[in-house]
Amino acid sequence: MREKILMFIEKNSRIDLKELAVMLGVDEVMVANELEIMEQEGIICGYHTMIDWSKTSTEKVTALIEVRVTPQRGQGFDNVAERIYKYPEVQSVYLISGGFDLMVILEGKTLRQVSQFVSDKLSTLEPVLSTATHFILKKYKEHGTVLCTGESDERMLVTP
Repeated sequence: MREKILMFIEKNSRIDLKELAVMLGVDEVMVANELEIMEQEGIICGYHTMIDWSKTSTEKVTALIEVRVTPQRGQGFDNVAERIYKYPEVQSVYLISGGFDLMVILEGKTLRQVSQFVSDKLSTLEPVLSTATHFILKKYKEHGTVLCTGESDERMLVTP
């Protein structure tokens, strides 16, 4: 039952408990208790609202930053990752395979602000060997949700 609850709330964290209980064929109290247990166990880490900021007047720039670091003896990448994710601009940090070690997702108000963060804060950390910054120009799909639907072309088709 846990996996089914998680699958439903991952897609819609605002789902009504009564509706979820009906879909699962169990009691509403049982669902509420299971959610509370999973929150206490750290399985459910938070609830988030996804916003398409491009449709608002708020300016945001998102960047993916690949970071190559020197792992620390006995701790690997954990301490470096922790130092990075403590910055408020940092949205996510992942340990990745390939030519780089960490993927950092960062948000700022301008390209300059993001670039300055990378050069002044991230690149100056002792274990950081190099970085590569990629700015997100447009988001099409995020967390399984399509953000941009294709513009419908309402022109009439003209054929010879």
